[in-house]
Amino acid sequence: MEIQIKTKKSEGLERLLEVSVPVETVRDAEDKAARKYATQARLPGFRPGKAPAAIVRKKFGEAIRQAALETLVQDAFKEVMEREKLQPASQPHVHDLHFHEGKPLTFELHVEVRPEVKLERTSGFRVKRPAQQVGETQLQEQLDALRDQRATWAPVDDKPMPGDQVTVNLATAEDGAAMSEGKEYRLVIGEGQAIPAIEELILEAKPGQTIERPVKWPEDFPDEAQRGKTKPVRVELLDVKRKSLPALDDAFARDVGDFDSLDALKTAVKADLESHAERDSESQLRQQLLDEVISANPFDVPEGWVAELSEAYLKQFQVPEEERPRFAQEFRPVAERQVRRDLVIETIAEKEGLTATEADIDDRVADVASKRGANPSEVYASLQKAGRLREIERSITEEKVFTWLKERNTVE
Repeated sequence: MEIQIKTKKSEGLERLLEVSVPVETVRDAEDKAARKYATQARLPGFRPGKAPAAIVRKKFGEAIRQAALETLVQDAFKEVMEREKLQPASQPHVHDLHFHEGKPLTFELHVEVRPEVKLERTSGFRVKRPAQQVGETQLQEQLDALRDQRATWAPVDDKPMPGDQVTVNLATAEDGAAMSEGKEYRLVIGEGQAIPAIEELILEAKPGQTIERPVKWPEDFPDEAQRGKTKPVRVELLDVKRKSLPALDDAFARDVGDFDSLDALKTAVKADLESHAERDSESQLRQQLLDEVISANPFDVPEGWVAELSEAYLKQFQVPEEERPRFAQEFRPVAERQVRRDLVIETIAEKEGLTATEADIDDRVADVASKRGANPSEVYASLQKAGRLREIERSITEEKVFTWLKERNTVE
């Protein structure tokens, strides 16, 4: 395709190109679009496809020009990518398009290209595997968490204490207006479910008692309109429940699961903690290796990829619309780090032939099926239907890449 390309901007991964399509090429595209319409057009007095070209152009002129324009832009884009040897990282954008009768088609093409990740140094680094020991304190914390999950709540007539669960009717008055009817809430004292000043009111009351006085909202309250405001608050304490933890004994172990004794439960919990600690240690070691590689081989990352991943984080955490700008800024370093991580792993895998093969995936599926006591074909079909085969492929590739990196670097 005969087009003119002028580079207006080439900074980092950003390209801004001015494209001009000659009048002759535009005219040919319009003629081709007109002929296509002529074969399909249905006009009164003419058999299908037999209407004269001049009448077809007059009747469908705007549609013909639009069809020609779409074809021209698509063909020009392909020509630009091929001639300039560009690999777009995200959807290109067309700006400042001019398409006038008897004149060349001109537009600006804004493209963000994939980075060239060379990774000239991937060995000679020294990293340290974090400690994996699980102590008695961690074991006790996990056992306490299990007890807390099976705690019972019993009503008490006393004033509430930190850790108690309370039901309250809370009412406020806004800017001199009458006190609202109130709304019922259930919360645990001391867990930050109410602002401290309101918790102080609750702690002063007994079940059935009502306390009312002005309360000042914190300066860091999430709702900016309420920050620092002082307004009347009425708290009616409806009930108080106190937590009772089960005894840590053999009976508790049997209640938790298939454990004959407390010692058996402790052994299982410790093994689980050690397994988790080992995975966490491996994850931190992998990140150290990646940090070393990235530091030694700096490269730009596509802004489009970072923005896309940041948007995915916002959706995953269901960030409210009004909070999105702030959270997007906070998520950006995390997203950029993830993009760099993925590019390094992808580059090493392609260069060193470490990408997971179909045989690797089949073996992993067979292993999963064996652990489940299921048929491998059924497990494969289930994973394929759930869209998880790509996840398995990525996991195997990462394992190969990190095994390769650990073999070429010093792990203390």
